[in-house]
Amino acid sequence: MFSIALVILVVLLALCFDFVNGFNDTANAIATSVSTKALSPRNAIIIAATLNFSGALAGTAVAATIGKSIVSPDNVTGLVLCCALIGAITWNLITWRFGIPSSSSHALIGGLVGGVIAGFGYEAVLWHGFTRIFAGLVISPIVSLTAGSLVMTLLFWLFRGASPTRTNSSFRRLQIVSACMAAFAHGSNDAQKSMGIITMALMAGNVINVFEVPLWVKMACAAAMAFGTAIGGWRIIRTMGGKIFRIEPINGFAADFTSSLVIFMASHIGAPVSTTHVVSSSIMGVGAAKRLKGVRWNIARQIVAAWIITIPSSALVAILVYKVVAILV
Repeated sequence: MFSIALVILVVLLALCFDFVNGFNDTANAIATSVSTKALSPRNAIIIAATLNFSGALAGTAVAATIGKSIVSPDNVTGLVLCCALIGAITWNLITWRFGIPSSSSHALIGGLVGGVIAGFGYEAVLWHGFTRIFAGLVISPIVSLTAGSLVMTLLFWLFRGASPTRTNSSFRRLQIVSACMAAFAHGSNDAQKSMGIITMALMAGNVINVFEVPLWVKMACAAAMAFGTAIGGWRIIRTMGGKIFRIEPINGFAADFTSSLVIFMASHIGAPVSTTHVVSSSIMGVGAAKRLKGVRWNIARQIVAAWIITIPSSALVAILVYKVVAILV
């Protein structure tokens, strides 16, 4: 149990995380459509912000997974949750500053594990639940990579005799649809993670008695992410939209369509996946189907390296913050 003041602080930090997540992950939904000029940057941002908001209200299965699978309610304290969120926010800002498409999901989970370890030790982490979540985070980009390659191969086969100019013109319009799908999917998965953290705090503070996400929490998290999306993540858009390989409209549609389906399925079963992982893996898969040597694998390696170090890095930040606060208090 902890005070109402700490509950309010956790809520504010969780909304800050959603805001940072919004501008850090904006590129997930709009990078390819901006890169191919299917959408202007302004229109892409409006679409992404609006659909992120709508997607965030679509369900709470992911919130329940985050709130129940990593730490026991007995080990939920204000300090643990605050340090978890600070660790995640700090890592997100570092990777955003350098234009690295890191995973906000990994950062939050790493921060939460680090906060629990600092407060109660390794045995306090529900490692079975953590392993299941981590498995989903690892499997989802593999599925996206494979599916992206298959979808792109199918499209090449279906349009093999068509005029390239006409094909790209058609898919440039279809990219608007796929960008909407990707933005809605992003909101349906990512915003729920903060909802789970806030609901944990509300339960620990005896504000609510059962783990059920209140409507005001859904609305606040959705709004914070949409506002962050409206600010935009242009550094990462340059990486996702052009540095992996030269994207054409048919490629952008295939990547967005594939990634949105993978994220939709994950949200439906309550699996917190990394939208950054899913989208960038889809782009790699699409690029590999187009031309294996056309993918800039050095950029891909940098992205994978960021994936690997995110959980331990955000966990370390959370542990350090916990130790500093403990000394000061």
